[in-house]
Amino acid sequence: RSHRRVQLTPAGNRLLGVLTNSFDAIDTCLSELNDTQASSVLTLSVEPSFASGWLLPHLKDFRESYSSIDLALDSDIHIIDFRTHEAQLAIRFGTDPKNWPTCESKHLLNIEMVPVISPNLINREKPLKHPRDLLQYTLLHEDNRGDWKKWFATQGITDRAIERGPIYDNAALILQAILDCQGIGFCDKKFIAEHLKTGRLIRPFDISFLQGSYWLVARNFSKLPEPAVQFMDWFLPRVKKF
Repeated sequence: RSHRRVQLTPAGNRLLGVLTNSFDAIDTCLSELNDTQASSVLTLSVEPSFASGWLLPHLKDFRESYSSIDLALDSDIHIIDFRTHEAQLAIRFGTDPKNWPTCESKHLLNIEMVPVISPNLINREKPLKHPRDLLQYTLLHEDNRGDWKKWFATQGITDRAIERGPIYDNAALILQAILDCQGIGFCDKKFIAEHLKTGRLIRPFDISFLQGSYWLVARNFSKLPEPAVQFMDWFLPRVKKF
């Protein structure tokens, strides 16, 4: 022990490694027992944007294919710790699989962000002919104002108006705000394909940028309970075709 801090001795570090492995083994055993007792329930932790953009529209097909499995969905954006969380699988946004150093991950989808707006919001007297014209509308931001700054910078545009507009903490809220004519924002091109097709949303400029990926995350894919394995068998081929 040093001034205002505690430092392990070499013997303490050795003991810590043994204890950590022991606690992990106990936790794994308890998880397997719980999985056996509730084998028909699969708890899945999912990013809200992925849940609304892909998973929910496809769940009817999953229930018809695996009627014996009940899904318990947890909408969450935070880094998951499978030791303390009930979920057996998680779907998360990230830029690198190292975002989850104690877990295993499988790449699902790359995210391509595009600016979109509701046609009901567009001012017909001020058509969108140049990217700068977007500044006449409220800019909707996700997490911070960095995306709009970078997007306008690629077009050689700087303006104080880029620093204005509400900030939301996830893409699902951004999409709903756009549909409600509250402003213009970025959405994943794959998740809004149907909205673009039906005309509920308009993509005014063909200028996009990549923003990470979605990943399927588990503590150990080789030790998943049977409902989780069956979900992966159904899920992975479909999401890869998306």
